[in-house]
Amino acid sequence: MVFIKKTKSLCPECFKPVEAEVYDEEGKVWIKKDCPEHGHFKNTYWSDSELYKRVSAFDPSIKSVENPQVNNDMGCPNNCGICSDHETSTVLGLIDVTNRCNLKCPVCFANAAISKKLYEPSYEEIRQMLKSLRDLKPIPTPAIQYAGGEPTVRKDIVGLIKLAKEEGFSHTQIATNGLRLARKKILAQELADAGLNTVYLQFDGVSEEPYIYNRGKNLLPQKIEAIENCRKANLGIVLVPTIVKGVNDQQIGDIINFAINNIDIIHGVNFQPVSFAGRTPANQVEKQRITIPDFINLVEKQTKQIHLDDFYPPSAMEPVSHFIGALEGEEPSATFNCHQHCGIATYIFIENGKIVPVTEFIDVDRFLEFLDDGAQKIDDGGFGIKKRVLFSATKELPKIIDRDKTPESLEISKILLNVFKNRSYDSLREFHRNSLLISCMHFMDPFNFDEDRVKKCVIHYAVPDGRIIPFCTMNSMYRQGVEDEFSVPFKPENISKKIKN
Repeated sequence: MVFIKKTKSLCPECFKPVEAEVYDEEGKVWIKKDCPEHGHFKNTYWSDSELYKRVSAFDPSIKSVENPQVNNDMGCPNNCGICSDHETSTVLGLIDVTNRCNLKCPVCFANAAISKKLYEPSYEEIRQMLKSLRDLKPIPTPAIQYAGGEPTVRKDIVGLIKLAKEEGFSHTQIATNGLRLARKKILAQELADAGLNTVYLQFDGVSEEPYIYNRGKNLLPQKIEAIENCRKANLGIVLVPTIVKGVNDQQIGDIINFAINNIDIIHGVNFQPVSFAGRTPANQVEKQRITIPDFINLVEKQTKQIHLDDFYPPSAMEPVSHFIGALEGEEPSATFNCHQHCGIATYIFIENGKIVPVTEFIDVDRFLEFLDDGAQKIDDGGFGIKKRVLFSATKELPKIIDRDKTPESLEISKILLNVFKNRSYDSLREFHRNSLLISCMHFMDPFNFDEDRVKKCVIHYAVPDGRIIPFCTMNSMYRQGVEDEFSVPFKPENISKKIKN
């Protein structure tokens, strides 16, 4: 056993914080802890210790908010809100606009609509939550996602998208099962017209079996219909499969191929290994657990064209934000400085039916090193330094890019120069039009909870009392209390009242 670190975790039975230890044993990284009441727990943290070490090199920067909502006088994670000890700001804000849903999924971490209570913030309450996110300093939250429950069951969902745009959010998305998008053909167009940027579509596989297990019925035809309606509205989609071992982990390659075949409207696939939010017996967790290394191995095995070395954690992209911020002389509008063990991603391109990962034609490590060095030179100052750094980019980028392996449809040198020199959003759109983002975000549960990761969370829930709560503490500790405090009995008349208010 090789000791890695001490941290705090949660007891999976009582959800109280306990001391924990992360260590390397037999090629895996484990987390173990003892609860005075409920005993010993040992769970997989990462299933590949070598990949854990490689990713550890991308330690993110600390950029705390200047105006935290609560003081950390109780110790992490007992006083989330954001507290004064939190080490990142909010890149993506989430608002649960309802706990009503038109499904009852066994794997839903939100525990939607089974509590006999209605949690449905009013329009004005949502406005205040949006303002709380935008009031964060020094960087207001740039992106918002409406979630639930199923957000499209609200009759005012189109108005809520307009409201988010009015409050200054540059990017809006909804997390949806797609049923209403399939049934109400004009809804996709209405949402697009209101300013919705992305449909975050629950998508568990390309056959009926995963839906029957994860969702209780075969929903694949409705998913296809929802995608077609979004295509007609030119409304971009990110597929979101919940991966469960033995259920749909053998369809990861098929899901990627499905996205490739619909790349005109599907811009990414964000795989999410199932999170055990306290309702799974401890002796079953390891049987169903899928970690980020497991996911990458499955991608490699099933596609045979995307490999382990193609993936980087989101924090690896910090040099991009730093470089653009240095050029503009101000803080970047968003820095993906989440903990390096929270997620992994790569971009792929399609050339003559073949998958071409971005790492095949760009030396990513050298590219990031160049950006870091350039940002530092600009920060240090000097006569005409910005022009000199940009001029050096025209010389260095061709050395970093392998033209022979670059997809013919992609003028990558021109795109990158336009992005950095002219801050061209059209160039960014061209890059995304030709690419597909393949990512995995492994949200924590009480079994693998790590305080270090929570402190660097950049995905936060806004709740009606003004608090802004990190994703994994919300779903492991706070959701029930928030819903209890701001709920009313689940009755038809209360639904009508909520909507009117």
